[in-house]
Amino acid sequence: MKRFIAVSAAVGCILSVDIQAVYAEDIEVSAKAAVVVSADTGEIIYSKNSGEKLPMASTTKIMSALLCLESGDLYEPFTVDTDAIRVEGSSMGLQEGDTVTKYALACGMLLPSGNDGANAAAVKIAGSLEGFAELMNDRAQKLGLTKTYFVTPSGLEGEGHGSSAEDMAVLAAEALKNDLFREICSSQTMKLEYGNPPYTRWLKNTNKLLSMYDGTYGVKTGFTDEAGRCLVSACEREGKRLICVTLNAPDDWNDHMKLYDNCFKKVKTQELCIPCEMYVNLAGSQKDVLPVTVGEELADFTVYNADTVDFTYTVAAPPFVYAPVKTGDKAAELIISDNGRELKRIPLYAAEDAEYKNSESKPEKSGFEKFILKVKDIFS
Repeated sequence: MKRFIAVSAAVGCILSVDIQAVYAEDIEVSAKAAVVVSADTGEIIYSKNSGEKLPMASTTKIMSALLCLESGDLYEPFTVDTDAIRVEGSSMGLQEGDTVTKYALACGMLLPSGNDGANAAAVKIAGSLEGFAELMNDRAQKLGLTKTYFVTPSGLEGEGHGSSAEDMAVLAAEALKNDLFREICSSQTMKLEYGNPPYTRWLKNTNKLLSMYDGTYGVKTGFTDEAGRCLVSACEREGKRLICVTLNAPDDWNDHMKLYDNCFKKVKTQELCIPCEMYVNLAGSQKDVLPVTVGEELADFTVYNADTVDFTYTVAAPPFVYAPVKTGDKAAELIISDNGRELKRIPLYAAEDAEYKNSESKPEKSGFEKFILKVKDIFS
């Protein structure tokens, strides 16, 4: 179990986030529901019916692909379940007997929006579509997605299947913390091998915003007759990062571009005030504590109302880090939060070496160790 050690920020760096921030002026969009949030803080910058539960079609696959990428053994080949891939709608082209990997299935979900890929991943990971839906809903609950309920891994409607624009923005922000997820969903095309036997093929992303609007780096499209056109996107401009969600939007590409054009003008970047001195408890060394530091320069956070933001910094570490420790070894994590809500975790590394206590004098060998050495001498 990790122990959490609070670290105070320097005077003048205390900020706070007001989730009920005043929204940007009304913008006419085609969407039935829409939201724009800071990708870093979750502050709502624009909202239109953003808390209303609606069907969200294949944007569902954000959760399915994330769980797939987190399940491990991503590059281990296996044969797809025949029944799972017999599904209507968009496809990554899976056939009976195909050999595939979980990584390829995640790509097939996020680029061509393969319903077959989502089902194949669900059965491989959970044994059934129903079992995988339970995993999806468990994760949704942990993320605090109060308007979200999953019935299918693909987004094809089932009774009660739906989400809100706000919930989908939270889910997208969580998924984008996964580097592999972000790499895949930001790719316009991808070269993969799968089949029976596997052969090379190219997948194309259905998210046209990647080429239509500079700075876009995801996330997922969706469409069914019931849900209409749905789109979750993420965009970065001049170090500012926003997430936009539209549900049931006939003109979704233009909705997102219009919202980004407006909302990027409303946000600013806020430098993180990382504490200069951070320590973890050390055992097995002549020192009692070990200084730790971040390993790289951190990007500024995108904030809407900097005057009311309250970032807190907490070092999360085991009760003790045990010597020996070398400079650069990962020793802890820095959690950046707002009012108890975790925003980001950053690895912390040892800032100096920590040797064993009395390491300059080697301890006396045990009698058993001496006996082993004698035996080695006899037979050498």
